[in-house]
Amino acid sequence: MPENEGHAKAWRNLYGRRRSHKLRAGQEGLMTSLLPALSVPGVRHDENPGRSKVDLGALFGPVEDVWLEIGFGGGEHLLALAKAHPELGLIGSEHYVDGVAKFVAAIEREGVENIRLHAHDARDLMDVLPDAGLGRAYLLYPDPWPKLRHHKRRFINPENLDQFARILRPGAELRVASDIPDYIRHTLQQVMDHGAFEWLAERSADWHQPWDGWTRTRYEAKALREGRRPCYLRFRRI
Repeated sequence: MPENEGHAKAWRNLYGRRRSHKLRAGQEGLMTSLLPALSVPGVRHDENPGRSKVDLGALFGPVEDVWLEIGFGGGEHLLALAKAHPELGLIGSEHYVDGVAKFVAAIEREGVENIRLHAHDARDLMDVLPDAGLGRAYLLYPDPWPKLRHHKRRFINPENLDQFARILRPGAELRVASDIPDYIRHTLQQVMDHGAFEWLAERSADWHQPWDGWTRTRYEAKALREGRRPCYLRFRRI
């Protein structure tokens, strides 16, 4: 599958594979029938070259707040949030097609109605989210890109932090989880150097304790099986 699938013109490089297996017939059907209804409109560059901002009120109707999860993987965490907080609107972004297909099936099975999706590059979605429109954003177990020459591909970087600072209102939280010590160091340095966020840890053990309402993902379960210790970082938009 080409990296620019679904886009008439690729204007950014999208790193990492888009799929690994052929979808089952039922998954293919849901990707055709249900995913369009769940998708955030106006994210594709060819449909919105001026990058007009999404109307979150029109997208969700009356909700108390809107939260974002980038790289939802299999969707375990996002689905749990949706079920625990029906008063919220939740947006999930994931470029890996296999994960999106599984999650769309789970949304149908569980009957949740407060989730909207973007099945491609999260940066394109962030372009069109409104200023100060979100109360929280999650980045859970992002690809660590461990090789030094690939560090520029890491999602926590100045450009994306500028976007987080724009779309999160003052007092909103950016939450990051990872099991890779170097990625945690990288995240702390990048976020604290940026200047728009403050780290909310109060004691040394805080970043080894998951926040309230945490739902373990399959990636975290794998990390624990393989002996890696997860870290949980909370930052407040100043």
